[in-house]
Amino acid sequence: MFHTATSDLVHLLATYGYWAVLLFVAIESTGIPFPGETMLLVAAIYAGTTHQLSIPLIIVAAASGAILGDNIGFWAGREGGFRLLRRYGHYIHLNERKLKIGLYLFRKHGGKVVFFGRFVAVLRAWAAFLAGTNRMRWPAFLLFNALGGITWATLFGLGGYFLGDRTTRQHHDCASSAHHHCVAGAGVAQ
Repeated sequence: MFHTATSDLVHLLATYGYWAVLLFVAIESTGIPFPGETMLLVAAIYAGTTHQLSIPLIIVAAASGAILGDNIGFWAGREGGFRLLRRYGHYIHLNERKLKIGLYLFRKHGGKVVFFGRFVAVLRAWAAFLAGTNRMRWPAFLLFNALGGITWATLFGLGGYFLGDRTTRQHHDCASSAHHHCVAGAGVAQ
């Protein structure tokens, strides 16, 4: 199943390129469960293995998608998040006390939550919405959001790219060395 899902992402990536990365990351960043980070990693590994996409442009697309999607999520949280969480929060175990703790945390540590939230799966999708809900100041949100999005896209993008590039090099080295035996998957000569 994972292979099927990955091949679907590669197909979308081959068809739409950088736009697919931007769109997937933006959708996830608005708070909708979507494979944005997975698309970034698939795109970066694809670029490292095929060299058909540029890793700097993948990083720009992912960072732009993160910033755009987070700002939409922030706006949605600002406009109706508190009413929504107050009314339906009990379904996800958010009561009045937890909402007040959230308000305090965002007022005291909002920038850190927004920046580091980019690196945590559930928070990545919800940090912007919660920042808006808890009335974080937009200029501070924008700064930490942009810093987090750019750092996240760069680290994950380069990590995926170098993984793909190294895997391709090891495979090539194993295939071209007729007198050595390579250990499957490790690329180690014996």
